[in-house]
Amino acid sequence: MKRANIRIAVQKEGRLKEPSLAYLKSLGIGLPNAGGRTLLNKCRNANAEIMLVRHVDAPQYVQCGAADFAIVGGNILHENSRKVSLIKELPFGQCSLVIAVPRGSRVSRAADLEGERIATSYPNSLRKFLKERSINAVIIEIKGSVELAPKLGLADAVCDLMQSGTTLRENSLKPIAKLFNSTAALIESPFESAKKADFKKKFLLPPQ
Repeated sequence: MKRANIRIAVQKEGRLKEPSLAYLKSLGIGLPNAGGRTLLNKCRNANAEIMLVRHVDAPQYVQCGAADFAIVGGNILHENSRKVSLIKELPFGQCSLVIAVPRGSRVSRAADLEGERIATSYPNSLRKFLKERSINAVIIEIKGSVELAPKLGLADAVCDLMQSGTTLRENSLKPIAKLFNSTAALIESPFESAKKADFKKKFLLPPQ
């Protein structure tokens, strides 16, 4: 089904929502009141709408053309391969995916993870990291509160996002390895159209 407007997917709730909306506003896009739960919110000065979605779903919407553009964390793109194009990395949302262990653990480097249990919400990224180093470890996939896994006896280590490191310290965890650094990114769908090209030229990549 063809649309006559442009859709930009933004995180519905979480650390990237407000910076993403502020960034779009800085480009001259007249934002709607996107503070509620409405999925689609019309922009004031363009034939476009802001689409509020779950962060992990944004690349899928872009890949299939349900959204033309999206702002997502690079960690999401790294974890799940999608047929989307990177327009540019953005100056916010900086974090790192790290492996951390309880303070006092005998594990002090990646090689020590052999045979250990690692809890994570990023199984694909972790699996690749371990495979590249020929480390055999048990990956335990959980969706939230990964940092609690060692306290609960579920895992010996965690693989999770770190920003300031406060959450790790509060749970007596210390990082021993970094998988990658991540920042917010502006992506676009593989489907081309005149309206998409015009919007991109006017707002997203205006002439310098």
